[in-house]
Amino acid sequence: MLIAILVPLALAIVLLTIILGRAAIAQKAVPNLEATGLGVVVNFFDTLGIGSFATTTAWLKFRKMVPDRLIPPTLLVGLTPPAMLESVIFLILLGVLVDPVLLFGCAIAVLLGGLVGAPLVARARVWIIQLTVAIGLLAAAAAYAMTNLHMFPGGGTASSLPLSLTILAIAANFGFGILLNFGVGNYAPTLVILSLLGMDPRLCFPIMATGASLMGAGAGVRHIQIAQIDLKVVLGLSIGGIPGVLVAAFIVKSMSLEMLRWLVIVVVLYAATVMLRAAWKGRREHKAEAATAAVVA
Repeated sequence: MLIAILVPLALAIVLLTIILGRAAIAQKAVPNLEATGLGVVVNFFDTLGIGSFATTTAWLKFRKMVPDRLIPPTLLVGLTPPAMLESVIFLILLGVLVDPVLLFGCAIAVLLGGLVGAPLVARARVWIIQLTVAIGLLAAAAAYAMTNLHMFPGGGTASSLPLSLTILAIAANFGFGILLNFGVGNYAPTLVILSLLGMDPRLCFPIMATGASLMGAGAGVRHIQIAQIDLKVVLGLSIGGIPGVLVAAFIVKSMSLEMLRWLVIVVVLYAATVMLRAAWKGRREHKAEAATAAVVA
């Protein structure tokens, strides 16, 4: 059954690489140097379990590297190639220990959710995207704090779940796939849900990474075709992320992340506050425009 996941994952890697490469050549895009360095750092810590969406969003917002509207699709496409490498590593090391029905079901559910969510984020108003990202950042900050305070569920030792709980996990991952398009990472919520259901937390990694990879490939192709991404930043995140993953997976493997999480909480809360303020301002401007249009009509 592991082959049944690895084969479509390999095809997804080839497909995304070809389409991303063609887009880069057509636009003569070169990797953004700062984004390349950012890709190394965030994917290094992503492989160790800290996640990459919140940290990348916070930095892109703080440095004003990408317009708010383009942040979710840009980081989704840019972080997918490193996530694919993570997925292959985790599947080879831990995938054989996970119930294949749960692994395959959750991965496909995230993919389907991502395909549903891709056109939604492309059509959504800027303030809605800003608000959704802000909520995701606040949730990530809460997750980091709860992890440091040992308030997260410890998880169990299970490698599989009863049918009813498997269906629940699959349904939840469909929702996580939709939210990934809006810049809300799936690692923390997936880890919480599966741990609450009694899964061994280590075995959540192949589930999380595989789902993110397949979803990122499917939705990423659509985002590249829609062309509402910063391709230079995408290339930087992708290229920088590969060595970050390899170093974390095969050299560092584990390290104390508690102090880093507290630092990330501060940065993420700042970015969330800025996003909320922008969303509030955007919402008020939208209401004012609607009222003006109604008067003119």
